[in-house]
Amino acid sequence: MNDAFVENGPQFSEAFNHDFELLLKWRRDVRHFKQDIIDRETVDELLRLTDLSPSVGNSQPWRFIEMSQPANREAVYLNFQQASSEALKGYKGERAESYAKLKLQGLTDAPLQFAVFCDLDPTQGSGLGRQTMPETLAYSCVSAINCLWLAARAKGIGVGWVSILNPDSIGQLFGVPEHWKFVAYLCIGYPCENNEVPELQRTGWQARTATELRMLKDIDLVRPEAKQESSSCQSK
Repeated sequence: MNDAFVENGPQFSEAFNHDFELLLKWRRDVRHFKQDIIDRETVDELLRLTDLSPSVGNSQPWRFIEMSQPANREAVYLNFQQASSEALKGYKGERAESYAKLKLQGLTDAPLQFAVFCDLDPTQGSGLGRQTMPETLAYSCVSAINCLWLAARAKGIGVGWVSILNPDSIGQLFGVPEHWKFVAYLCIGYPCENNEVPELQRTGWQARTATELRMLKDIDLVRPEAKQESSSCQSK
């Protein structure tokens, strides 16, 4: 490795940036999977790339448990069914009908599945960066999941995040340490279809909205009296 590379870092081409934007646009929450098995070499490569994710204090608190036992998968599916039935009670009328029609998981189809936990008390990192915001440990795990999502999509593999689960029950199912917090259940496999438009948008549940609605400036959030004081100071 030459000094110029160390000093400046890699230079990414316009073609790469174009492809990266495509990757972001085509990353989908997949629920319909083919039965094709993902070879072990590819799985290990995805996990290696996932582990490159940033984390608070370099603590790497993510714990990925590969779900290979049919009994464990069945227990998760039963957990989902119970949680989904409870969630349905929160909707009325047409919204309830729409919810009942949605395919909210790929638990019975995805050949590869992971339960992701966060170690809330990792020795790695010596507590750096999380004294005032311990939730950054869980945020770090979500960052790792996003890295996996993108790495998988780059290889034509889909990922679906199942969130309609009772998190406390999931932890008890697998007997994980008490200081491990359940973060996500991931279904992974080759998608039955590819679409740039999110499935929830295609089914009419929720479309994406304008970026401007979420990107704010501090001046727009300042107290009205503070704005007035600032205006007075500028006019002097």
